Amino acid sequence: MLVRKLSGTPPRTVLPAGTVDTQMHMYLPGFPAQPGGPDLPAGSLPTPEQYRQVMGWLGMGRVVITQGNAHQRDNGNLYACLAEMGDIARGVAVIDAETPEAELDRLAEARVVGTRIMDLPGGAVGLDALEAIDARASARSWMLAVQFDGSHILEHEPRLARLKSRWVLDHHGKFFSGVTPERPQVAAVKRLIDKGNCWFKFAGCYESSKSGGPAYEDIAAVARDVAAHAPERIVWGTNWPHNLARQNADYPDDATLTDTVLGWLQSADARRLALVDNPEALFGFAPFEGAMQ
Repeated sequence: MLVRKLSGTPPRTVLPAGTVDTQMHMYLPGFPAQPGGPDLPAGSLPTPEQYRQVMGWLGMGRVVITQGNAHQRDNGNLYACLAEMGDIARGVAVIDAETPEAELDRLAEARVVGTRIMDLPGGAVGLDALEAIDARASARSWMLAVQFDGSHILEHEPRLARLKSRWVLDHHGKFFSGVTPERPQVAAVKRLIDKGNCWFKFAGCYESSKSGGPAYEDIAAVARDVAAHAPERIVWGTNWPHNLARQNADYPDDATLTDTVLGWLQSADARRLALVDNPEALFGFAPFEGAMQ
């Protein structure tokens, strides 16, 4: 049975006060997996109580809870987790073109600030709905979290460049075919960032790395290059509880992974941007008092 490590030696990298984990999932009992999605995570249910232990271990102060694919378009678990976590949390839900306005109102009242496009197996809403979801999100000043195989980003770039919402390219772009900083796909990421409404998320590097851990050299090279191009457009997330891990041998040490990934940022100032200022801008958190101290 998978057993998650929830505490231990802290990361060597000291996270600034007000750090936002912008990519994670949590679950509460009573919300079963829905047809069309994957199973719930392996092992004990990754609850808000477990995640609070991880927050204390790593040094995070705020969190964005993303609707997990297991629950597809049923946001009930997300509502419950946001209520459990309180004002330190914001949510990214799943909506579609038919979601009633009253439901969007309810989501907003629950501190949902965005919605996700997941154009990979198990995703609830794919790129075919991109423009419709963007229209609904932009009308409410919500953001979009967009995830697909970034190997095809040149094909999708014209549509992405027309997005009206703030949006983030998830999971290091998920270039499953592998890229280097010199490749045209990375140039496309930079062009999209330069449009002014696109961010790039450091999270889940192990899901698309071809070189593998512990250093993830291929992901690191692209991450360093994009971060140097636009340090004001990088955000970071733990990707806890690492839903693809089904056994202990596959489960990363969160402190080690935090040190590895944040080491791809060039300076303490770049880390403060990625961990505090940038997620405030993307997800609408109030400025953290004392963040500059």
